[in-house]
Amino acid sequence: MTPVYGHMPLFDPREGHTVVEPPGPGAGWWAGASSTVWHDEEQCFYMYYRLRRPRELGRGAECRIARSMDGLHFEDVWRATKDDFRAESVEKASLVVTPDRRFRLYVSYVGEGRRWHIAMMEARRPTELLPASAVPVIGPEDIGAEGVKDPYVIGVGAGWYMIASYAPSPPSPAERPDAMHATGDVYATGITKSHTGLAVSADGVRFHWVGDILSPGDGWDGYAARISSVLRRPPLFVAFYDGGATVAENYEEKTGLAITWDLRRYVRLTRDAPALTSPHGSGSLRYLDAVEAPGGAHLYYEYARPDGSHELRVNRLEA
Repeated sequence: MTPVYGHMPLFDPREGHTVVEPPGPGAGWWAGASSTVWHDEEQCFYMYYRLRRPRELGRGAECRIARSMDGLHFEDVWRATKDDFRAESVEKASLVVTPDRRFRLYVSYVGEGRRWHIAMMEARRPTELLPASAVPVIGPEDIGAEGVKDPYVIGVGAGWYMIASYAPSPPSPAERPDAMHATGDVYATGITKSHTGLAVSADGVRFHWVGDILSPGDGWDGYAARISSVLRRPPLFVAFYDGGATVAENYEEKTGLAITWDLRRYVRLTRDAPALTSPHGSGSLRYLDAVEAPGGAHLYYEYARPDGSHELRVNRLEA
């Protein structure tokens, strides 16, 4: 038998369990962009997620943190609105439990200059996280880009890695009109693409930008290649990434797979087509959030419904 290293069994998204319903019916109403951690001391899950409305109604309206004992049924314990962040929109965040059992939330929001930034807040309990206390940790001006968002933060050794989506600046000022930021979402203009980059930190507050780790390909992921999470499968890591062929698929990406041994260099496994899609609507299945827990991995994902809305689902892979 041929040896298989780092085997990653896939799943049928149709068999997932609905965790959070969208806040409304139809396109633009989303529940998802989750970040989940297993708290070994409390023997429970904590999950961040955001709710979004159609753009004409205000976009990323609010975010929440919920608690669950089984990873399927969650109860909200914390809530914040985009107004609490003084932002036009809030999106994916990364919920982290530090070695000394403190909670950190790295959240992406539309901030100064109508560009995407990432800030961090910290507290002993999720219920004590205060948006007013959030401190900026990385912004487009720090990396020479048009925006940076959707962080995925993990502890590596004695430090921290932040994997994040970023939009490189156009090569010339002539290609960067004021209209590029008119909507507060540079990713939706098509003038720049959605890449994945890496930042590293010793303390989880001051980050150093390393650079690009996954760029758009030349097919189904030709416009976007955004890593949403990684799952350790010795001797390697499996990365889940959101891809889209053109700007028309912005907000409706599908999920691809890549592998890495060092969290810096990635090899695509899905060059010809995505690995995971929804059978409904746009086919979108994105922001896949993988977390290890007793009994196996839990995979949370944003999933297109027949009416065009997105719900938050979970599938479990037995250990």
